[in-house]
Amino acid sequence: MKLTLDNPETVAAPFGDRFAHVARLDLPGGALLMLAGQVGVDNDGKVVAPGDAGKQAERIFEIIGGLLAAHGATLADVLHIRTFMTDLGDLPAYGAVRRRRFPGTPPPASTTVQVSGLFLPGAVLEVEVTAAAPAASAAAGGR
Repeated sequence: MKLTLDNPETVAAPFGDRFAHVARLDLPGGALLMLAGQVGVDNDGKVVAPGDAGKQAERIFEIIGGLLAAHGATLADVLHIRTFMTDLGDLPAYGAVRRRRFPGTPPPASTTVQVSGLFLPGAVLEVEVTAAAPAASAAAGGR
């Protein structure tokens, strides 16, 4: 097994470089990717559409897609999604985005919880995923 902590250059760096966006555990035949929670921010770290769960979800899954791509994976490789929401009333807007991004049946395993707040004012969602990726020799960039 080999563990790699990564902040791909294709995605804005985490806030204050306090954590890695991706923890990659290479295993025989492939890898397990665990992504840090992502919020709907632009490349400058500003919240996209404060208070709008649908627009934030779109941006979050764009970011997640970029992180996965840097490791040779796609949204189709997602095994589990964990979502933190400040208001479960936003589930319909968030769910519509998820259904578009994960059209397969059944969709990935999922956990959704309501929290009292997130670390950025205006952010209403935080999403983290676990995904499978190809073996290092087959992954993008020869990781």
